[in-house]
Amino acid sequence: MGVGSGDRDRLALGMATRRAVLGDPHVDRATAQATEFDADFQTYITENAWGAVWSRPHFTRRERSIVTIALLAALGQDDEVAMHVRATANTGASREDVIEALLHVAVYAGVPAANHAIKIAKAVYAEMDAGDAA
Repeated sequence: MGVGSGDRDRLALGMATRRAVLGDPHVDRATAQATEFDADFQTYITENAWGAVWSRPHFTRRERSIVTIALLAALGQDDEVAMHVRATANTGASREDVIEALLHVAVYAGVPAANHAIKIAKAVYAEMDAGDAA
């Protein structure tokens, strides 16, 4: 089954959005590490998560960032929480936005999930601050 021009457009839009949110170094690493085994998965998330959802106009990137962090924290997706906390440098979500989102996680998904995500966010922000100081 061939790729239609609409698919190529969504892939290009998704890649541009993915790079804007996560940064070129992260996306370059993810795509360089892709093999024949997971290349289709990389295309899938670029087209669908980044091209079809993150590129929609209603929510701002800041709002999407806040929602994404809350959902990932609630699901216990630690690596993804860390990645998206780092991405707040590109989305405009503030540290106050993140802690507010994690307070909602505590109420609606449980204190342990929020507590763990707060520890992750604090560690990521400490790394980011150390990078800024260097």
